[in-house]
Amino acid sequence: MKKTELAKLRELSNEELGNKLEELKSELFRLRFQNALNQLENPMRLKAVRKEIATVKMLQRQNELNSAEA
Repeated sequence: MKKTELAKLRELSNEELGNKLEELKSELFRLRFQNALNQLENPMRLKAVRKEIATVKMLQRQNELNSAEA
């Protein structure tokens, strides 16, 4: 993930991050399904989506911790 993409994600609210997480999880499901049927064109996209999910979850947790401190 590029720094610009990460900066854009940091600007999102918790609700928007939750929506993004749902989108990524559904994309990951579709990619896994395509992989099982041997129809996946770019297998590296699986890894990239998993990393994006982890990043979104990390940002959500950081927001939780920051709001708890305040």
